[in-house]
Amino acid sequence: MGSTTQKEAEKAAGKGDAERRSRKASKETRQLQLIEATIDSLAKRGYSDTTMADVADGAGLSRGIVNFHFESKEKLLVATLQYMYDEYSAHWRSALQKAGDDPARRLQALVAADFDRSICNKRKLAAWCAFWGEAKSRPTYQMLSGARDEAYQQTIVELCTQLKQDAGYDYDAEATALGLSAMLEGLWLRLMINAESVTRETAHQAAADYLASVFPKHFLREAAGRRKIS
Repeated sequence: MGSTTQKEAEKAAGKGDAERRSRKASKETRQLQLIEATIDSLAKRGYSDTTMADVADGAGLSRGIVNFHFESKEKLLVATLQYMYDEYSAHWRSALQKAGDDPARRLQALVAADFDRSICNKRKLAAWCAFWGEAKSRPTYQMLSGARDEAYQQTIVELCTQLKQDAGYDYDAEATALGLSAMLEGLWLRLMINAESVTRETAHQAAADYLASVFPKHFLREAAGRRKIS
């Protein structure tokens, strides 16, 4: 009898754990649905015109669910910006890891990552643009982005420093890294405003041209116009 009772208790405990995991997974799933719907709304309507009702309708959920998970539009937007930064950070860090230890390959991979379709598409670029337009007047956004931007920029500085040491280039590593990151941001901006002459492919090619002009001992031009590591 005691054994049966113990088994029933263990079964009940296991069921309770499963239900808690299910609720947690459901919460994360719902929040992701709402964040993705927020990105859609930002891309379609812009920052000011995005409402909690728009997000709820876009996610196919009730407005009460939006309020339950995020309480306010500001909290929803902060969560969305954090999600986008986390996604972007994981993307470029993964590209670096796959590139190995060679600094030229790592820098090439870092640049190429910016033009991957999963990150660089009209929907997400428009959402980034919406947030950037608000960042100056919203300290929370500045604090959220500051550490992540600093980590990315420091990585570029380190790679530029390594290439300089390797080939004896006559440039300031920090200034060169700043120029590279500013160019990448500028290419994103061109893509955001739908410049007809700029596509992901031509933007990536322009970035490759920059690498070859600044680091000629590491990047060579191929006949087809693409770049390869020397």
